[in-house]
Amino acid sequence: MISFKLTLLSTIIFSSAAIAQHTSLRSGEQWPDNNGVHVNAHGGGMLYQKGTYYWFGEHKISGRGGNAAQVGVHCYSSKDLYNWKDEGIAFQVDTVNANSEVAKGCVIERPKVVYNKKTGKYVMWFHLELKGKGYEAARAAVAVSDKVTGPYKYLHSFRPNAGKWPLNASASDTTEVAGGDASIANRPGNELAENGFFLRRDHKGGQMSRDMTIFQDDDGKAYLIGSAEENYTLNISELTPDYTNVTGKWTRIFPGGHNEAPALLKKDGKYFLITSGCTGWDPNAARSAVANTIWGPWKSLGNPCIGDDAHLTFHSQSTYIFPVAGKKDAFIFMADRWTPRNPIDGRYIWLPVQFEQEKPVLKWMDNWTLDFFNEKTAPKTATGK
Repeated sequence: MISFKLTLLSTIIFSSAAIAQHTSLRSGEQWPDNNGVHVNAHGGGMLYQKGTYYWFGEHKISGRGGNAAQVGVHCYSSKDLYNWKDEGIAFQVDTVNANSEVAKGCVIERPKVVYNKKTGKYVMWFHLELKGKGYEAARAAVAVSDKVTGPYKYLHSFRPNAGKWPLNASASDTTEVAGGDASIANRPGNELAENGFFLRRDHKGGQMSRDMTIFQDDDGKAYLIGSAEENYTLNISELTPDYTNVTGKWTRIFPGGHNEAPALLKKDGKYFLITSGCTGWDPNAARSAVANTIWGPWKSLGNPCIGDDAHLTFHSQSTYIFPVAGKKDAFIFMADRWTPRNPIDGRYIWLPVQFEQEKPVLKWMDNWTLDFFNEKTAPKTATGK
């Protein structure tokens, strides 16, 4: 009887610990869900729908093979952004057909979900690499669902804007160089991007699409922003009204700039972009830019991070920026601390986006609450580094 009571007591204590309520955001730590398990939604994005936030991200597993998609895209829900409920796998890789584009072992990165009011569908986009093909496919992929938490049905993948020139292409961008493009093929990648080599090379088959995000504007239009041209250029592509394809209207940003990990917000009618450099899994200094229209021209604003470890984006890489419901000009910057040797242990960095002299600013905070957005100065709950 005593043994039974002790077992029951220990079970109650464990259960209470597992479902303890959180009251703040703590970057870089384990983020337990309602089951006491670290949230598994890497490279993620956020959707707010009917009073609930939905966090979608890459489901990782332990070990060196954990960055390949062995499971799919995970979904979590929250009412307050502090406490997260496991909603299960929203998009499942194909475990039956080894020839499927989304077969188990493919690469699924940076999933983002948007809701289309016209169709009533939830549309998921992600960067897809085919199983066993490394990173040569460089495709954008689409899946849809009638329910926010899924299951999402796979539609297709493709390289965007095949046969379409960008809005800001110059005459020289679209014209082969004297002596043939092969004569410049061995130049550095940034020069090749600046001279339109990659643009012309991929014109017929479609532009590469790697690190990506989806941005839904306040007029209902949505856009795919992704790394292209061997990651030397960012492209912005308009989505079709049903959000499941691109219209062929697109533009290039900073050709030769070597940007990835795009995240976008809109404030006071202006568009602000935060990206990273390209250093693999290792962190680097973030970049920021601004434009009066989604199509540009875009102006560089430099590193938005301030303080210790700003040159490493606080040891993280951007993935998404989302507005906080019910609060004016309140945006949260989402980033990942990648752990490639054990991907499932990757941590999350969430910071409030501040604005100084009309520029986005990111400052480290170990522990903060949404009350930050109600204060003119940083609240007492925020601790800096």
